[in-house]
Amino acid sequence: MLVGYGRTSTAEQGAGLAAQERDLRAAGAERVFTEQRSSMGTRPELKAALAFLRNGDALIVTKPDRLARSTAELLTIEADLTKRGVGLVVLSMGGERLDTRNPTSKLMLTILAGVATWEREIMLERQREGIRKAQGEGKYTGRKKSIDDAAVRSMAAAGTSPAQIARDLGIARSSVYLALKGTLADTGGAADTLAA
Repeated sequence: MLVGYGRTSTAEQGAGLAAQERDLRAAGAERVFTEQRSSMGTRPELKAALAFLRNGDALIVTKPDRLARSTAELLTIEADLTKRGVGLVVLSMGGERLDTRNPTSKLMLTILAGVATWEREIMLERQREGIRKAQGEGKYTGRKKSIDDAAVRSMAAAGTSPAQIARDLGIARSSVYLALKGTLADTGGAADTLAA
């Protein structure tokens, strides 16, 4: 059985979702799961589609980005489907139809995924180089600090417990300890009293 899955990110893309469903049914999908959700959030219809699939079935999608948020996730989904005896069909993978039920398509998916991962690594390396250069020129200072160390130290000096400081300032207790780190080293045994 061919099981289709279609997804768009927003409600405004309703026509895109209808087009995906049309293409999936034209390709032979007997059952189609669709949803309008960001790939970054939970995707209950994808979960339902994956649970619905049985040995011998195939999951069909119009493009890989409708199924997965990243190359790594695409490969993870494909590996899980293969273990379960389920194929993956992508109607347009760079303009080509890909069906992992045949070895050539499986090889193409692995190669394309590898190229995508390589491109991402190259992009990240360029980004890191740019950040290093900007830091060297004093143009990049990083994210603005969100914790007022002075307020944390003042409250601790007044005898407020780290847990209470965290609650009062709306920060994590670990952030309180980080803000007090230099103070604790300077005061010797004060770390024991604050840990209580």
